[in-house]
Amino acid sequence: MDIGELGFAASLGLAAFGSALGAMSAGAAAIGGWKKCFAQNRAAPFMLIAFVGAPLTQTIYGMILMNAIRASAVGSIAKLGAGLFGGLALGGSAWFQGVAGAHASDAMAETGKGFGNFIMVLGLVETTAIFTMVFMMGAIG
Repeated sequence: MDIGELGFAASLGLAAFGSALGAMSAGAAAIGGWKKCFAQNRAAPFMLIAFVGAPLTQTIYGMILMNAIRASAVGSIAKLGAGLFGGLALGGSAWFQGVAGAHASDAMAETGKGFGNFIMVLGLVETTAIFTMVFMMGAIG
């Protein structure tokens, strides 16, 4: 087996792991926010689901990077490095996006306001993942 093949598996696996952690973080906060609303007989904002789903895009970026690594003609060590470091960056972005989404869920459930501001913050965290994917794909040609 070529050690470079671990790179394309790592890019998807680590990105997906981060997405799962991020969605779990935001999801737990959304459930808590809905509980608060139900306990106060207020309408529960469905828009919290956007915060929960935001970290899932990094799994897609990991798959795109995986395919680029697989098709690349660079050496095995470069493929392994791109997959490991790219996957870690994508997974970290997803996880921290979920943490930001958790705080956004709490704030929006409490106030019912600020959705646009909260999505902008999540978008900024997402930008890290997009930059990582694009720059890693450029690095492996």
